[in-house]
Amino acid sequence: MLEAHSGQRLWTRGFTLFFAARSTSLLGDHMLPVVISAAMIHGGYGLSGVGYALAAHLAPFAVLMIFGGVLSDRFGARRMMILSDVVRLVFQSLLALLFALGTPELWQVLVLLALVGAGGATFQPGVASITPQIARDVQRGNATLRVSESIMSVVAPSMAGVLLAVSAPWTVFAIDAATFAVSGACLFLLRLPAGGTRAEGSTFRRDLVVGWREFSSRTWLWGVIVIWFVWQVSSSGPTLTLGHSTIITLYGASALGLIMSALGVGNLLGGLAAMRIRPRHPLRAGAIALTCATLMPLGVALGWPPAALAACYAIGGLGMTFWVVMFHTSVQTHVPQELLGRVHAYDAAGSLVMKPVGQALAGPLALLLGTVPLLFAASAMVLVVAGLLLAVPAIRGLARADQ
Repeated sequence: MLEAHSGQRLWTRGFTLFFAARSTSLLGDHMLPVVISAAMIHGGYGLSGVGYALAAHLAPFAVLMIFGGVLSDRFGARRMMILSDVVRLVFQSLLALLFALGTPELWQVLVLLALVGAGGATFQPGVASITPQIARDVQRGNATLRVSESIMSVVAPSMAGVLLAVSAPWTVFAIDAATFAVSGACLFLLRLPAGGTRAEGSTFRRDLVVGWREFSSRTWLWGVIVIWFVWQVSSSGPTLTLGHSTIITLYGASALGLIMSALGVGNLLGGLAAMRIRPRHPLRAGAIALTCATLMPLGVALGWPPAALAACYAIGGLGMTFWVVMFHTSVQTHVPQELLGRVHAYDAAGSLVMKPVGQALAGPLALLLGTVPLLFAASAMVLVVAGLLLAVPAIRGLARADQ
């Protein structure tokens, strides 16, 4: 079932530039929620202001990503990613300037964050489109990028916290904006193979429809997304919302920081494992690895101490990252390059759409059913989701593209 990796050289000039662009962009992405929260509290807008600001940033990203996928395929992923970096650089710099000059109005903050989020919607589809063009081994390329994301998820929030301790929020906004400049410069230097031409008579609406048709024609792909709806509502939402709040209540914020760092380490190990392990049926292997995530809500529900919870989150992070690499690699190697931006945009938007729903429902359901029973249910639903993935023949039977 498993084979060793092919040993093809990964670190070409193109992949190195793309890795630098992606890593720098991720550094800014993971700093942003921390500085948004600090800036809104510092500005006197309270917890409700934090919620409004985070939603203002995420909502345009999720809603517009499908259109970003069409633009990526029509005008080129690299070009749209550079444009995304320029847009985010400009509007985040304006946000830094407003906070440097004083306390901006709430609507000003929300509008600028929405524009930053909208800019990001044209960046994400390109990540999927470019990776197969610059990585001779797509799975190793995805795993390497996932390792970078894992490292940044640990380093960036800590860096933002240190910077906020010694400077004002506007400084961190400015540094975050600078990451977009570095990312854009790396992408500008990147050279990609010549792509195909767009079909004659193609329109934006037609491209959108073609993208949906290609997405919906692949049972394994839309099947994963539908099952992921269940994951977001029944497991991920309660784990993120109730799990984190329970840990803080029982052990304090420092314990949550330790546990989240352990999650990042697990993500790192999952990425390293995905570099080496090449299953003949990637989604089948990924679904099996995903069962490791059942330990995260289970440990919290059982009231285990922080050290044990850190181990649970590390193992869960390993399994989830291995699944993500297997899924992304399957999409990038089974979907034609000229359609990849649109198809990835549909799957990414579908994966995100139920996330806020799951988080919003977790609180009311906990009041109705109790926090601990809901966390036990979230743990069980990980196994249900993995079972559903394995029960669909098109998902479990999808073969690796290069065999």
